Amino acid sequence: MTTIGTNDRRHHVDSMLMRESLVDKEVMASTESSVVRMLPNAHVVKVGGRSIMDAGREVTYPVVDALRVLLETERLIIGVGGGVRSRHVFSIGLDLGLPTGVLAQLSMADALGNAHLLGALLAPHGVVAIPPEIFGHLLPLFIHSAPGVIFNGVPPYSLWEHPPGIGRIPPHRTDAGCFILAECFGCKTITLVKDVDGLYTEDPKENPGASFIDAIGARELQRRGLPSLPFDEILPDLLVNARLVRQFQIVNGCKPECIAAAVRGEHVGTIVHAD
Repeated sequence: MTTIGTNDRRHHVDSMLMRESLVDKEVMASTESSVVRMLPNAHVVKVGGRSIMDAGREVTYPVVDALRVLLETERLIIGVGGGVRSRHVFSIGLDLGLPTGVLAQLSMADALGNAHLLGALLAPHGVVAIPPEIFGHLLPLFIHSAPGVIFNGVPPYSLWEHPPGIGRIPPHRTDAGCFILAECFGCKTITLVKDVDGLYTEDPKENPGASFIDAIGARELQRRGLPSLPFDEILPDLLVNARLVRQFQIVNGCKPECIAAAVRGEHVGTIVHAD
C-alpha cells in the first residue's frame, strides 16, 4: 500500500491488475500460479441417472452397498444425474422452443429428485443430500461433519448456461458439474459410474464389436471425434484447461466392486487424462 501524494493521506492499493485489461492475453497468462486444494482428501463419485438410478433396485442397491463400504474409510461427494426424466423435460422444452438456459434450469429439479432418492438409501450411513442453494458454500463443513454428501450434479449456470455449438441441449450437465466441482475444490479423484465398462470407439450397445479404449488423452479424444461418448461431450474441453484434476475414470456400476477400486486409484475402467 502506498501514499498517493506528499500531503495527501489517501492510500493506493498496489495490484498488478488494477490498471490492466482482463481480456489482455499477456495479463491473463501472468495470473498463472499454484492453486489451493480445499478438499484434497475427498473423492467425487458421479452416479448416472439413466444408467444406474433408472435401472431400479436391481442395479441401484448394489451400487449403494459399494458406496456404503467406501464411506467407512473415504470422504465422498456424490453427484447424481437426472436420467430419463431430464430427457423427457428436454424433449418437451425443445418442442416448445425454450432456450438453452431455461432447459438448464429445468434439468436441476430431476437431478435433485434422484439426489434425494439416493440420499434416503444412504441416510442410515450418515450421508446427507444438500440443497443446491447452500451446497457450494457449506460443502467443506458438511464433508468434515459427515462421511459423505450428495448433490444434484447440475452446475448452477441456470439461465446463464453457455450456448452449445450444436442444438440447444445444455452442454454442462451432471458429468460436467461433478468435474467442475472436483476441479474447484481440488478433490483427489473423480469417478463416473455408468452402465458400460468404459469408453468405446462406438456405442457398444449398438455395435457389440466396438473396440474398448483403456486410456486416452483429452486432446486425442477431441481429435478423434468419436460418434458416441458415455459422458458429457464437454468434459475433454474442461480437462484440458483444468489445473487440479488431471484425469477421470469411467467404470461400470453393474460391477459395483469397480467403484471402490477406482476411488483407490486402480485402473478398472477407462481413464481419460489431460496429457
